[in-house]
Amino acid sequence: MKSLVFLSALVVATTAKAEITATFIEGAPKDRFVLSSDSGICADTPISVTVDLTGSAGKLIFDVSETGAGVEVFQPFELVAGGDRVTGASRVSDGDKRLTLALNGLPKGADVAFTIDVDDTIGAREITVTDAEIEGAVLRVRSGDRMAEARFESDAVATLDWSDCAS
Repeated sequence: MKSLVFLSALVVATTAKAEITATFIEGAPKDRFVLSSDSGICADTPISVTVDLTGSAGKLIFDVSETGAGVEVFQPFELVAGGDRVTGASRVSDGDKRLTLALNGLPKGADVAFTIDVDDTIGAREITVTDAEIEGAVLRVRSGDRMAEARFESDAVATLDWSDCAS
């Protein structure tokens, strides 16, 4: 019986659990997305991270140029933290709803952050996005054949369970 309890404890202790979080922070004139991990388990595992605004409550879009679908103030994509972790980024045009970053890993404490302008397309004040307007947007993470996603909640945070990753 003791060996069964020990074996169960060993299995629980070796199961890796990691969370990847994306936080949206409304700002003027630039909005910010911060990607972080609560664990160093997948620190060196290449991943791609996509922010997909398609299902957002406010019908959000990226406003990156003076002309196009966005309104008033625009801000292009700018990487502001974790540049050493980013190996590529998708091109974002005005009115796009998806942005993907390729990362060489996301260790604990090494945030990746970028600024960009986000506009809603159904509100009275399109240049200001409330936390609840991003609700329903998706954080998608892919590594090799593995993919997982989480929805942004009304607090503008999406938390994805990325357990048992290969490192």
